[in-house]
Amino acid sequence: MKKIVFTLSLVMGLVIISNSVQAQSDNTFNWQEYIDNQTEELYEKVVEWRRHFHQYPELSNREYNTAEKVAEHLRDLGIEVQTEVAHTGVVGILEGGKPGPVVGLRADMDALPVKERVDIPFASEVMSEYMGEQVPVMHACGHDTHIAMLMGVAEMLSEVRDEIPGTVKFIFQPAEEGTPPGEDGGAEMMVEEGVLKNPDVDVIFGLHISSQTPVGHINYRPGGIMAASNRFSIDVKGVQTHGARPWGGVDPIVASAQIINNLQSIVSRQTELTKEAAVITVGIIRAGVRNNIIPEEAYMEGTIRTLDQEMQDVLFEKMHRTVEYTAKSFGAEATLTIYDGYPITYNDPDLTAMMAPTLEKVAGSDQTHLINAITGAEDFSFFQMEVPGLYFFIGGMPPDMNPEDAAPHHTPDFYLDEEGMRTGIRALANLTIDYMMK
Repeated sequence: MKKIVFTLSLVMGLVIISNSVQAQSDNTFNWQEYIDNQTEELYEKVVEWRRHFHQYPELSNREYNTAEKVAEHLRDLGIEVQTEVAHTGVVGILEGGKPGPVVGLRADMDALPVKERVDIPFASEVMSEYMGEQVPVMHACGHDTHIAMLMGVAEMLSEVRDEIPGTVKFIFQPAEEGTPPGEDGGAEMMVEEGVLKNPDVDVIFGLHISSQTPVGHINYRPGGIMAASNRFSIDVKGVQTHGARPWGGVDPIVASAQIINNLQSIVSRQTELTKEAAVITVGIIRAGVRNNIIPEEAYMEGTIRTLDQEMQDVLFEKMHRTVEYTAKSFGAEATLTIYDGYPITYNDPDLTAMMAPTLEKVAGSDQTHLINAITGAEDFSFFQMEVPGLYFFIGGMPPDMNPEDAAPHHTPDFYLDEEGMRTGIRALANLTIDYMMK
């Protein structure tokens, strides 16, 4: 009997020791060392992918070849792949060997109708159709680096999937720059099609490389980091007359000019700018066909940028009133239409506070910066409306360059130092694992 008790005690003791050893083994996997080493090992691959995507860019909702290359890469890694999400989107699901949360990582894939002027061996010479015209196409915003970095993170994590305490959902999104007229797509459509479901995403991380931020630096902000964006149009109706007899009609061009001026006064005189910034910009105005004819109509288009929902509501109301009554003061009629756009890119404050130490670990506390909000817009915001999200910026400018000399995004001279991708790879991988471990 004593022998049996002793044997049972021994077996139980061995089980406890075995579980203890397993637990220690689980905790001794050095994620930071692994991520740092793998970033260096994968870097040349990431550069090669980035240059391929840069040389062969594709416009929004037309990312067919890009999506095919991404999907093939994920399949080769043994990752479950979904294609044709929101037309050309690709989603990869990597289930870790241990239970834990589901983390979403997003990269946008589309390029812009811009002609490249940068002298690099892999410069784009692609032409494509945009709004019925043949146009040059360029990755003038850095989405090519976003794709390549996320492909690198997918390969890195797939190699040690048994160690991952959770599931990673890799989201390669089309049409961030906006869909062609009459089409739907982008992050909003991905959400509608259930990209954050099955398995349900707990948090999502996204980044953007910046041509005017030095390599190795990270910029972030809790709360609103990028503005809501809304397109608007204004139709102004006048009365046509001879250009020599303006009193014989109602001039919609003069009325339009005053509408533009008065719209600016909404921001400068009627908006509490100490709270958040706001922008109203008219980017298109069309009217008339001949120098000596005052036309019957004028047409305008523009963009509205806001960083606060309440301010957005107030701004919309004031714009309608200003457009209507300014036109009436000239005897004209005007109709303002404000279209749905991108919501505010809002970093969940609790998630941001939790993950800020990870960003500092990646870039160093002296190269991790809290920034003011940016009036650019991002449809990553649609993901953040559904689950807590963190969106941040990494540097892509050569370290010795003056930011004032760096070409901005969406321009022919846009240029990135590929060294910045190291920071992006490490940031996405560390955020994923650190969140799961926490």
